Amino acid sequence: MEVIPAIDLLGGQAVRLYQGDYGQAEQVAADPVQQAQYWAEQGATRLHVVDLDGAKSGDPVNLSIIERIVNQVPIPVQVGGGIRSIERAQQLIDWGVERVIVGTLAAEEPTLLAAMTKTLPGRIWVGIDARQGKVATRGWLSTTPLLATDLVRQVGEQGAAGIIYTDIHRDGTLTGPNLEQLQEILAISRLPVIASGGISSLTDLLSLLSLSGLVGAILGKALYSGAIQLKEALRAVGPGRWQDIPPENGSQWA
Repeated sequence: MEVIPAIDLLGGQAVRLYQGDYGQAEQVAADPVQQAQYWAEQGATRLHVVDLDGAKSGDPVNLSIIERIVNQVPIPVQVGGGIRSIERAQQLIDWGVERVIVGTLAAEEPTLLAAMTKTLPGRIWVGIDARQGKVATRGWLSTTPLLATDLVRQVGEQGAAGIIYTDIHRDGTLTGPNLEQLQEILAISRLPVIASGGISSLTDLLSLLSLSGLVGAILGKALYSGAIQLKEALRAVGPGRWQDIPPENGSQWA
């Protein structure tokens, strides 16, 4: 299972939110580009970059930082946050972004999503962010009546390449992933799924390995707080993993 460090951009800084609350943004790195380089040096195979300003405004705001990250980091980068047109998605791909993540567009403009996936096959992933099972949009500031499970079925029919599922109430809390909700999503999804939100320990990561169809986990606060060390996480669930044997240095599993 792929372990993917997150870099969330707000006002040009790398931050973490608590349950999606912009008012509780905490700066976690002085330079987002240097932080991206650090995760690559630590063995990350992919980065997850979100433009939080763009998610609120409807168009990416931190484009210059995103471009620098893609140009200066030698691993694939997936980018989301305010991408609501084919033109913007194409621009990011032209820069070298491997996966473009759309969320609000998928929930509000399904016809445009279908056109986007047709124009850019295999490159469009859908971020499904749920609050008590219902889809949140526009930087998590709005909660729709649309059930996350219904959106999973919908985007599967519209050509999306994969799904990134986030439980907003778990995000930034270090309280563990919502395994029950993930199992429900995976049971109906025909697409690969990446989990996000609440992962706090190596034990949490190991609990995700048994979920069929789950191909990755995004880590944010757990990495920045030191609750999880990236190298240990990669050894635990990546290729050549420990097979449930604790590390030699006596690290704690939970």
